[in-house]
Amino acid sequence: MVDLRKGDCLELLKSLQDNSVDLVVTDPPFGVNFQSHRRKEKYEHIQNDDNLEFLPELMAELNRVLKPDTHIYMFCTFKTIDVFKQEFEKYFELKNIIIWNKGNFGTGNYYRFKYEMVLFGQKGNKPMKNHSFADVLDCNGTGNEFHPTQKPVDLLKIFIQNSSDENGVVLDTFMGSGSCGVACKQLNRSFIGFEINDEYFRIAQERIEKGIATKSTENAVNSSPLFI
Repeated sequence: MVDLRKGDCLELLKSLQDNSVDLVVTDPPFGVNFQSHRRKEKYEHIQNDDNLEFLPELMAELNRVLKPDTHIYMFCTFKTIDVFKQEFEKYFELKNIIIWNKGNFGTGNYYRFKYEMVLFGQKGNKPMKNHSFADVLDCNGTGNEFHPTQKPVDLLKIFIQNSSDENGVVLDTFMGSGSCGVACKQLNRSFIGFEINDEYFRIAQERIEKGIATKSTENAVNSSPLFI
């Protein structure tokens, strides 16, 4: 099952039933007014990234829709980690802050950015399936091929495999270009994705339908007789 909805996630969340989601994996705006200038592409500012007023309502709604004994993964940055952590811990037990080592250097005048943080928590008590992972995960970034803050499908697959079963429902309230949906399709999970931006919603629809993880995957898919 794939259920993609375009609009404000705080409004769309109201349509989901209580205790109906098996896992949340999401990458909300960080509240830093981010704009990527990677390579030759210049993206617009991330929508609604100028404040974190949405966080309290978002956390409450995510707690409501998650089933008992489930996990949640939420990307964040050191710049606003204090606010994220404070709101997160009102509704979930914070088990760890995972460090994603991107393998590439970002921009900056001081120490250059090479990692992002992921709040990992639970509602109730749920053991992980695979205990062999440390809290620092090395996974090369995708080069922002479809979205300025795009996450690697391979990284998201680790979270989804460790914290859900096949056919379970995974929710991403800030779907972007659909990487979480692609990971769910590859792992046989149901996926619910929300995205407010028209263009990214269109890209996500296409990527998830075709299972496109990267540009190289897209080229291979488009050259296949199955899509002629």
